[in-house]
Amino acid sequence: MKPQDILAEKTSLWIFGYGSLVWKPDFKYKKSKVGYIQGYKRRFWHGDNFHRGNDEMPGRVVTLVEDDDACTWGVAYEVTGSQIEESLKYLNVREAVLGGYITRAVEFVPRGVGEPPLLALVYIATADNPIYLGPASPKEIAAQIIVSHGRAGQNIEYLLRLADFMRCQCPEVEDAHLFSIEAAALALVPYLLGSQQAVPAS
Repeated sequence: MKPQDILAEKTSLWIFGYGSLVWKPDFKYKKSKVGYIQGYKRRFWHGDNFHRGNDEMPGRVVTLVEDDDACTWGVAYEVTGSQIEESLKYLNVREAVLGGYITRAVEFVPRGVGEPPLLALVYIATADNPIYLGPASPKEIAAQIIVSHGRAGQNIEYLLRLADFMRCQCPEVEDAHLFSIEAAALALVPYLLGSQQAVPAS
């Protein structure tokens, strides 16, 4: 599904973010809501060779994997008027061209009593993407994350900011996948720092 197919004469569009978009949308929007989508689980299974890694050492970022019993929390942003074209043009480069993500329409459920579901656009990286990395243990994923960095910064910053978002905005939600990788990464950091300090200066 292409963004323009969802747009069809719309004056308002909701965009759901579940990774870096939850803290750094970098596009203008009218309002935002914290909530969730059902039928998908968030996983650090996608490679990143631009924002948080490079070709030699790709980082790991999140994508969504279909799972009928799962739900994923994040933030939905409403864009209106000229913001629609501007945000989609920006996100097409950030998510599709540089990230390899495709778009889908999903039902977003805002948190709050009496809040009706909304149709939202979401970016998902699938297993047929060339830089898709797939499943690995929390320790393996963490080991890759703590040594990777790209043009947007350190891969571990991405991980820690996402974990902070969940704790601050969704404290009632236990994201075992995310928090297990965070714990593994933080446990590895002292060893990484120790190995760097042990290297003699040239």
